[in-house]
Amino acid sequence: MKSKIFSIFTFLLSFLSFGSCFSQDQWPNKPIRIVDPYAAGGVGDAVFHVIAPLLELKFGSRFIIDNKTGADGKIGTLEVINAKPDGYTFLMAPTANYSVNQFLFSNLGFDPVNQLEPISLIAEAPLIAVTSISGPNSLKEFAQEVALHPGRFNYGSPGSGSPPHLDGALFSQLNNNLIEHIAYRGTPPMILGLMGGDIQLAFATWSAAGTQIKAGKIKALAITGSHRFDEISSVPTTKEAGYPEVNLTNWWLLSAPKNIDPKIVQKFSNEIQSILQEEQVKKNLLEIGHTALGLNPKDSLNFIKSESLKYKILIQKNEIKVQ
Repeated sequence: MKSKIFSIFTFLLSFLSFGSCFSQDQWPNKPIRIVDPYAAGGVGDAVFHVIAPLLELKFGSRFIIDNKTGADGKIGTLEVINAKPDGYTFLMAPTANYSVNQFLFSNLGFDPVNQLEPISLIAEAPLIAVTSISGPNSLKEFAQEVALHPGRFNYGSPGSGSPPHLDGALFSQLNNNLIEHIAYRGTPPMILGLMGGDIQLAFATWSAAGTQIKAGKIKALAITGSHRFDEISSVPTTKEAGYPEVNLTNWWLLSAPKNIDPKIVQKFSNEIQSILQEEQVKKNLLEIGHTALGLNPKDSLNFIKSESLKYKILIQKNEIKVQ
């Protein structure tokens, strides 16, 4: 009798194991939720929408953006950290959520490096140093004006601890901290503040500032990153402009809850990497100010760790904190 019971138990375990493997092999077999911890219609949505149609075509499942906003991205990030690691909930978030906030907030409550599983670093956006249309014509000229008129210049950001804030803090640091920081509630009011004369400098993405640059309402002085940007090819990189240290960018990474099946991670990452190699996809991302990256999970993790160390040093050196 015991032998019979043991045989039945062994069969059930084998059946459950087979069912689990079958489910994993068939992934995905229902819609996939992509949590964006920021407002609908933002940059994260735009970046993911470039690759979503091709992912849906490849996998035969819908990819649904779910905007879970609040607490500087903490609410949406925590939702994914605490989600079931079944391959149907992922996080699409920028630099701040992976490499900045853990050093910026005294009680963040989680560790994004150790509690999320990278799928792929999807794209990166350089930041453009912009000033008013009547302002200096280069970062060097701007620095000269700052030295001549200390206390007269401000730089803006869409929020404390954001890459635009930290790029501005770096530039101010290199100019004896004579440029004061003004934090706005988002990028649009920051750009308005620049055009209105409340601030004299800002670092913004092409998607945020490109329209005003092309319309001649604000002036581009330099661009972060290793290459010039095609849309404004006459504008030098910050390195070419004499400020190689001022080189922070904003990037977007897709990740999953910890303990997700490695097969799903690899399968998803492989398809994203393949899609990001297509010329039309690269072109579409470039139109919204982004360069396609498509790093694999291991390289994505190493990138996050490297960026985290860089931001940790910068934030601690400047004693930047948000309660």
